[in-house]
Amino acid sequence: MLHDRDRIFTNLYGFHDVGLTGARSRGDWDGTKDLIAKGRDWIIDEVKASGLRGRGGAGFGTGMKWSFMPKDSDRPQYLVVNADEGEPGTCKDREIMRHDPHKLIEGSLLAAVGMGANTAYVYIRGEFYREAEVLQRAIDEAYDAGLIGRDACGSGWDFDMYIHRGAGAYVCGEETALIESLEGKKGQPRLKPPFPANVGLYGCPTTVNNVESIAVVSAILRRGGSWFAGLGRPNNTGTKLFNISGHVNDPCTVEEEMGVPLRELIERHAGGVRGGWDNLLAIIPGGSSVPLVPKSVCETLRMDFDSCQECQTGLGTAAIMVMDRSTDIVRAITRLSRFYKHESCGQCTPCREGTGWMWRMMERLCRGDASVEEIDLLDEVTRQVEGHTICALGDAAAWPIQGLIRHFRPELERRITAYQASQANQAA
Repeated sequence: MLHDRDRIFTNLYGFHDVGLTGARSRGDWDGTKDLIAKGRDWIIDEVKASGLRGRGGAGFGTGMKWSFMPKDSDRPQYLVVNADEGEPGTCKDREIMRHDPHKLIEGSLLAAVGMGANTAYVYIRGEFYREAEVLQRAIDEAYDAGLIGRDACGSGWDFDMYIHRGAGAYVCGEETALIESLEGKKGQPRLKPPFPANVGLYGCPTTVNNVESIAVVSAILRRGGSWFAGLGRPNNTGTKLFNISGHVNDPCTVEEEMGVPLRELIERHAGGVRGGWDNLLAIIPGGSSVPLVPKSVCETLRMDFDSCQECQTGLGTAAIMVMDRSTDIVRAITRLSRFYKHESCGQCTPCREGTGWMWRMMERLCRGDASVEEIDLLDEVTRQVEGHTICALGDAAAWPIQGLIRHFRPELERRITAYQASQANQAA
């Protein structure tokens, strides 16, 4: 269990002042000039020592990602903060921007120094209208106080920060599609290489990081990478914001240590599963794009990147969607299939054609209007889509279906048998 002294987001629920005065009372902007003075290499080394892995879903080492930015460049360098947060079930970045915006701004300044960037863009989901307002007010406060802008915090480093509002496309959560959209073009992923650290926004070196990844940076630098590394588990360090939604008594967003047992997280913070733990059917542990796991796996699952991978699922954004025994599990996954079909940008043939085919097949399986052999055909098609697209949207469409077949194949077969029996009765 995470001690209060180790919590980074101390105004997660908005009980206290959101503005600069309140942020400073909670320790933000304390000695920021001194942290900047320690230099670019020190900042990257501390973030590497912390073991921080990207909180947007992929879990790539944050310090390592920053180190890819060129040390000597004749082009401007950019930090882009990914605040698109379009993953169904995920609402952690929204809480940071709404209730602790100065953590994001200070973290952006320090991250920008670490990667040699003088400009940051926050690409925020268009539906987050109030969050954008709060963040803009916080940015204005920081400019007025001399914390950002020319000679930020009196450090000699110039830093500007801008908000760009997206238009609600899920695919723009992918870093290169986000960059395309930010440039005013259609939000479609780019082929890599070149990677954004070499050719990113406006053809310049760019690093794209998730809101939560950036917002924890100031606490890591202030308290030391070793402090952050001492929380959680090896290779899965630090604290993490978890969203718990669905069939629980008290849906919530909570900060806990990485590696916390899933059952403890639900029962301690979300009031337990509706109807008791024995009423649990399945859980999607990391937002809609990762495979579900049944109750038998949930008993022992720990919420970190490696533990989830060992259980053939993923931590993703750590958005935990709880489904009790009243859930029509096939219909739930069908609904997700329709979402991915709708959100495919259409650039890659396997995704453009495969997401529609998988959704239509899932609709038939919902009714039972299929043959048992088609379950294997569907699984085969998901594997032809997975790993064969420019971005991970194809994977995201395939994995929920794979998880359904892996753990709930008997339910699919039962529906088929029941449908065939009903058709035979009608014919008789």
